[in-house]
Amino acid sequence: MNKKKRFVVGILSDTHGYVHPNLFKYCKDVDIILHAGDVGTIDVIDSLESMAEVKAVWGNVDGWDVRHRFPEHNQFEFAGVRFWITHIAGKPGTWQRGMGKTLLTDPPDVFVCGHSHILQIERVKSLNNMLFINPGAAGRQGFHLVKTMVRLIIENEKTVQAEVVHLD
Repeated sequence: MNKKKRFVVGILSDTHGYVHPNLFKYCKDVDIILHAGDVGTIDVIDSLESMAEVKAVWGNVDGWDVRHRFPEHNQFEFAGVRFWITHIAGKPGTWQRGMGKTLLTDPPDVFVCGHSHILQIERVKSLNNMLFINPGAAGRQGFHLVKTMVRLIIENEKTVQAEVVHLD
């Protein structure tokens, strides 16, 4: 039996209703897309689903259509790696909404959040070497100057590379 050993995960956040045309280029070979909230409109999800399976959460700007379809927190396993996606969580050292205490009880392998529009990728040693990813923002709204996403490579059930993609 030939089991796939390498997976590509596309990670984005804060699209605010905008689907950057280069997303199609950078997501053409992904196995799954993770959206960390502030989707904007369900049309964004429809576009992403034309490329790959989508796991998402709602963010503070999302309306009923997105909130009805996705949870505030999404925990799942993909390719042998445990993921947790949420929109507002803060960052290592300055967690918000009680996330620090919650993560201490059972940290995932990869924790993804958005909201700040600030790209950050960091290993958190105090949380079992958890990989923290905030992919920045892929939309046009906000103070960010560069639209970004992250491509995460998983090989043999381990995260081995996180590639930052500048969409413009």
